[in-house]
Amino acid sequence: MSVKIRLQRHGKKGKPFYWVVAADARSKRDGKYLEKIGTYNPNTNPATIDINLESAVQWLHNGAQPTDTARAILSYKGALLKHHLDGGVRKGALTQEQADAKLAAWLEAKAGKVDAKKDGLSKAQADAKAKALKAEKAANEKRMAAAAEAEAATEEVAAEETAEEVVAEAPVAEAEAPAVEETVAEVEEAPVADPSASELAEQTTEEVPAAEETSEEAEA
Repeated sequence: MSVKIRLQRHGKKGKPFYWVVAADARSKRDGKYLEKIGTYNPNTNPATIDINLESAVQWLHNGAQPTDTARAILSYKGALLKHHLDGGVRKGALTQEQADAKLAAWLEAKAGKVDAKKDGLSKAQADAKAKALKAEKAANEKRMAAAAEAEAATEEVAAEETAEEVVAEAPVAEAEAPAVEETVAEVEEAPVADPSASELAEQTTEEVPAAEETSEEAEA
């Protein structure tokens, strides 16, 4: 029986999630499998890969053929290197301790590269966030400045309208001033209500006969 190491799709639409399985080459892609070796999640950056190294190497020893994508995943996790080193041990080219030491060194270097990539991505994200905040702050300052300018322009227009209203009312006050002056002039020209000389004479004339009558009575 020919065995393939391949990916079996899971997850939901737009967000696939894969199982790495050893399956009969004649079975459907998402059909029955012989063993689940690991998982592959391409939705993260970097991609999340979890492989059972011993199981994968054992299937490789038994002649299982990985697909191109599965081969890249197994190489990324060191399964192909271990398979190669185990072949050297079987041939006597190196001891098991040497093979294990080489594999450990390679895995450590690989982990360092992955960590460096994660740090680089984190720094890039932090820089992008800081840049976005700076741009947002600049936009807010610009918007506030524009609002202040608009408010100042509104106040200036209101002041101009008030000045125009004052100027428009000024001629009316000036027009009323001559009328007031004419009224004052009329008051000044009106005669003062003093008793006239004729009235005083009449009062004196009426009083004189009375005095004469009194003197005549006394002589009689």
